[in-house]
Amino acid sequence: MSHPSTEPALPNNESLSQPPQQRQANELRRGLSTASALGLNVIDMVGVGPFVTLPLIVGVMGGPQAILGWLMGALLSLCDGLIWSELGTAYPEAGGSYAYLKYLYGEKTLGRAFSFLYAWQLLISAPLSIASGCIGFSQYISFFLPHASRPFASVLLLGVPVVLSGQTLIAMAACGIAMVVLYRSIFAIDRIVRWLSLAVGLTLVLIIVAGFTHFDAHRAFDFPVGAFHLNGAFFAGLGAGMLISAYDYWGYYNVCFLGAEVRDPQKTIPRAVLGAIGVVGTLYLLMNVSVLGVLPWREMAQNTDSHARMFTMAAFMERLYGHTAAGLIVVLIALAALASVFALLLGYSRIPFAAARDGNFPAWFGVLHPKHSIPMHSLLTLGSITLLCCIFRLQEVITTLVVIRILFQFLLQGTAALLPKHRRERKMRGFRMPLYPLPVLLALSGFVFILSRRNLREMGMAGLILIAGAAVYGLRYLKMRNSA
Repeated sequence: MSHPSTEPALPNNESLSQPPQQRQANELRRGLSTASALGLNVIDMVGVGPFVTLPLIVGVMGGPQAILGWLMGALLSLCDGLIWSELGTAYPEAGGSYAYLKYLYGEKTLGRAFSFLYAWQLLISAPLSIASGCIGFSQYISFFLPHASRPFASVLLLGVPVVLSGQTLIAMAACGIAMVVLYRSIFAIDRIVRWLSLAVGLTLVLIIVAGFTHFDAHRAFDFPVGAFHLNGAFFAGLGAGMLISAYDYWGYYNVCFLGAEVRDPQKTIPRAVLGAIGVVGTLYLLMNVSVLGVLPWREMAQNTDSHARMFTMAAFMERLYGHTAAGLIVVLIALAALASVFALLLGYSRIPFAAARDGNFPAWFGVLHPKHSIPMHSLLTLGSITLLCCIFRLQEVITTLVVIRILFQFLLQGTAALLPKHRRERKMRGFRMPLYPLPVLLALSGFVFILSRRNLREMGMAGLILIAGAAVYGLRYLKMRNSA
């Protein structure tokens, strides 16, 4: 059995007979250290998510039992993180899931089709993911610009609310800033990531310390009557809560998309994936409890545009230390949001690039910058689509993103980890998860449970993306067959 190389593949029109200097100019470079890989995952996971979704998860679960949603999300992420660690060390290449699906389902059969469909849907799901950070950034910045949230245009597009406002323009500006910052080499990005991850970590620690130094246990654990009664409403709330927490935890796998740019991937990838889940999961739980000990959960759960719901962390700090402290935390959260946009755009831009270098996507996406060795066309394309996705509301973006990503990535990838090909492969090299295949089965069960919560509109959108992608793949296949 042949194994994929740990070095990035050469473009189809190049050969190993080329001088090393010429080949290096057309390859990605391994410049990301373990510390920066861990930091990259952390800033991708945190972003603005937990700061804007805390009132959402408290609302759908109906009280402080939202902590259970965070715990279940952490468990699901840990199980799935073990899958990513195994596959990431077995195939440390650009594109992550693109490579995994291709190798495990067959490079010339289903694997080629599945990997194409994954790269295809990424043109929608990746901009949605990046846009969620941009929208969250704009929402928190509007703390200083209260009139920015007023819409100057609002329409329904295929049943989805589209809002144009000052916040929309701010969100687009955030995407533009991230694109400019990313237009440099992976070695320069390595240094930027370290400082951003430090700022994001300190923001979470600041909130946790502030909450626990003013903690009211009665307020934090003010469970409503029947909070843990195992009926239909409980499981519906748990499913909705897990959908939100899954979104907040996602990002622990970002380093896998950069597999061809990581130093010593056999050690770096599992440390970055599992380490990020442990660090962020602990911080999320502590933050959730500390905020609930200061802000009454009923105040956050109100289905209105109240201050505590729109600017939860600002209201939290204002109640403890006044308006100046609230302004400071808004600035720090806005920086965390920008950091996540930076991390997401960095990781996702490598997937269309990998597909193009593999001959499974338009060659235009496989072009590297002649000086910085970054996939500039892929980066610019995803950034441009993200600008358009900034017109949607945050909650619709999150729900649509989670459903599409589960269907096209997590279920396919988890199933691949159970196939005989991977069962043989995992015995020969790479990280090996404990208790295999139990974590894989638990991860798949968790994702199916989230999908079962009647997300019909989002399932329909995923179906349309699948049909369109299958049609494009079929046309490309026929064209290549006829030209062969």
